Amino acid sequence: MASFLRQFTSSVAPMPSSTSLVDIPIPSFIISSTKSATWFYTTAAIVGGLLVLEQSVYRYKKKHLPGAAWTIPIIGKFADSMKPTMEGYMSQWNSGALSAISVFNIFIVMASSNEYARKIMNSPTHAEPCLVHSAKQILMPDNWVFLTGKTHVEYRKVLNTLFTRKALSIYIGIQDTIARQHFTQWLADAQKDPSPKSIMMTARNLNMLTSLRVFCGDHIPEHGAVDISEKYWDITQALELVNFPFAFPGTKVYRAIQARKVAIKWLELAASKAKTAIANGCEPECMLDQWVKELATPGYKGRKDFSDREMAMVVFSFLFASQDAMSSGLIYGFQHLADHPDILAKIREEQYRVRAGDIDKPMTLEMLEEMPYLKAFVKESMRVKPPVTMVPYKTTKAFPIAADYIVPANSMVIPSFYNSLHDPAIFPEHDKLMPERWLDPSSSANTNPKNYMVFGSGPHKCVGIEYATMNIGLVLATASVLMDWEHHVTPESDKVQIIATLFPKDGCLLKFTPRPRP
Repeated sequence: MASFLRQFTSSVAPMPSSTSLVDIPIPSFIISSTKSATWFYTTAAIVGGLLVLEQSVYRYKKKHLPGAAWTIPIIGKFADSMKPTMEGYMSQWNSGALSAISVFNIFIVMASSNEYARKIMNSPTHAEPCLVHSAKQILMPDNWVFLTGKTHVEYRKVLNTLFTRKALSIYIGIQDTIARQHFTQWLADAQKDPSPKSIMMTARNLNMLTSLRVFCGDHIPEHGAVDISEKYWDITQALELVNFPFAFPGTKVYRAIQARKVAIKWLELAASKAKTAIANGCEPECMLDQWVKELATPGYKGRKDFSDREMAMVVFSFLFASQDAMSSGLIYGFQHLADHPDILAKIREEQYRVRAGDIDKPMTLEMLEEMPYLKAFVKESMRVKPPVTMVPYKTTKAFPIAADYIVPANSMVIPSFYNSLHDPAIFPEHDKLMPERWLDPSSSANTNPKNYMVFGSGPHKCVGIEYATMNIGLVLATASVLMDWEHHVTPESDKVQIIATLFPKDGCLLKFTPRPRP
């Protein structure tokens, strides 16, 4: 028995002391779970804090302005802005003279009244044009459209000389020739397929080629012009008011930047050739020629050392307006005339009278001056459907825009033109197309020019007003005597598609046929 007890006690391990209990191993999954929980709660606390901060900052900046009380975390109104509608914009504009929204934490103040819209565009010490968030990536930050102060003034001084009567007399022959060439092609296409077709891209292509030849003449070869025209649409799509802001491969902004590189290459070549042509004694045949010629004029006192790149960037910006805003104005011009045959009849009567029945006679500035009804129609058509309804600016410092509100620095502030152009006190029956309102010098429309904001206001007001209105008028006038067109009306004809500018949502479906000669 004693032997058995000795064997048993020697085979049993000694009991651990109380101090060795800490050495008992803890399963690893418990430690892992504890660490994961710590990271989860820490991350959640940080994210929650940032979201609270985001809402607090938004409400602090917004103050009493109309707008959503809370912004959707991170993206704000991005989803709504990806597919903007006129109804949505008008709801925002009508919510107050100033209202607030946020998109991707970019604080935006919308200004819908004439007073605030004009104040923004005429306050260069507080706000500068930014167009859209990605504009500087696409157009390049040193493009003249973004410059302010003396540097901007130096550009405008020479650019104003490119739209004088003398300069326009060079361009009008190019415009007339190209318009007639395109009409011939439109009629040939319609003969092959007489069904109504959208004119959105055909009108855009007409404007693009016209402007390329007006601006650059033959300094760009035909394949270069085609290259620019085809790729420039990528730029237009990327300059929507709201877009994915980063230039990742495959995004609209990335494609636009690649298109810009191609266009600038050709435009720099054109600028260089224009300098050579004028140096060799050639007379100006396009805008770049006229620019170089003006710099060499003895009486010119402005800046003279514009590089090929600087000249190319100016033409690049002009092309955007030409194939976008000018195309919008032209397309709605065709649609408005088709929908208002009484107005079209008056334009035709004026055309036959001024042309003395000779519809083959090229348009001249002198002829255009004898067409007041045509000018009134173009002005009214662009009032009813303004190509550009707003132009975003960015505040460079705190902007005391109203007695009770200061726009924070580094915010977007967007003046809207639409309410000014549709103010019933200035434009009775404001939604009605009435060219006659511009024929009476004492009408409220003519005595309140501050409300006609189609081309903006202030130091960055469109420099090419005469060129744009001349081109739209010339194309419509010549079309009216060469062609008849029918508008195929759809449920979307009166709805608006917003890209960078306004277009009919169905693309404006027209059927063209040759018009009998008088």
